[in-house]
Amino acid sequence: MTTERKILDMTPLGMRFTVVRNAAATNGQSLDLEWELLPQCNMKDPLFHTHPNAIETYEILEGNMEFFVKDKWLPAKKGDKLTVPKGVVHTFRNPTDKIAKVYNTHQPALRMEAYFEDVVKVLDKVTNKRTKDFKMNLNAKLYLGALMSNYRNDIIAVRPPDFVVRLLGLIGKLIGIKY
Repeated sequence: MTTERKILDMTPLGMRFTVVRNAAATNGQSLDLEWELLPQCNMKDPLFHTHPNAIETYEILEGNMEFFVKDKWLPAKKGDKLTVPKGVVHTFRNPTDKIAKVYNTHQPALRMEAYFEDVVKVLDKVTNKRTKDFKMNLNAKLYLGALMSNYRNDIIAVRPPDFVVRLLGLIGKLIGIKY
């Protein structure tokens, strides 16, 4: 379990999250995060996904970014708020040359804390503890597939297709991938 104010460093993916209120602090009702999305974050192959059992909210604190919700990209600027209902396809990106800051919640928290902590662990593995650049190669896809297969109640890939992510996760687990 993360502690409040803990930084979840996912800079190889262009983002850094700070835990504002963890699941324990909200009795599981919410996971509250402050995001920093680095310039050009998620511009290439972002993970289009759904949260089958949670609502996700965003409030832009600084900068500009874009959200894909259901079937279209939406621009967002400081002060804008967005709520993504359960099961709706979405993703985000920062197409600018400045950091975007976002207040983000997952309601209820479910296991999203553990998911983000595990993303950090996977990034450490596939970048040799951050000594190599992140590349979305087969090794990374196997690790991320294995990771996502552990959180199907929390997050499901849409693009790449869920069946591909599940297959990569199965192969990853069969060859002994652990993070």
